Amino acid sequence: MRARIRELGRQISTDYANRELVLVGILKGAYCFYADLARPIRIPLWVDFLVVTSYGSKAKTTGKVKMVTDLTEDIGGKDVILVEDIVDSGLTVEFLTKKLTRRKPKSIKVCTLLSKPDRRKVNVKIDYVGFEIPNHYVVGYGLDYQQQYRNLPYLAVLDAADPDELFG
Repeated sequence: MRARIRELGRQISTDYANRELVLVGILKGAYCFYADLARPIRIPLWVDFLVVTSYGSKAKTTGKVKMVTDLTEDIGGKDVILVEDIVDSGLTVEFLTKKLTRRKPKSIKVCTLLSKPDRRKVNVKIDYVGFEIPNHYVVGYGLDYQQQYRNLPYLAVLDAADPDELFG
């Protein structure tokens, strides 16, 4: 996993050389991936974060995306990469892309650690994908189940029968 993240960082460095890049982490889930992705990027960049939710306290998305915390940087005229932990329905990416486009960035692209194409409800373009995965509920490395398991240092498929085994 770490090697793939380094590859993504190097590719972003190449693609955005001599450009004004804002790396926007989508919290809370992307915090681990974001930090590991930013390290191998070898060009100047701005860092910023958004907090959004579409799950509330449930394991299944509500379908309604809500921005909880906004950007602190002006993205007008700059290139933006949204950094997501996982893209499944595509609703969050669609919502954020539309909302941030109104701020007139030079470009907006999406980088995700995990992509679940079988779960797409809307067609969204993902420019940088770490891994495509099947339709399983994944936790760890920032991803959660009801705000738990984010601190696992690895990714795991959540078995609802015994989630405590993850800390074994």
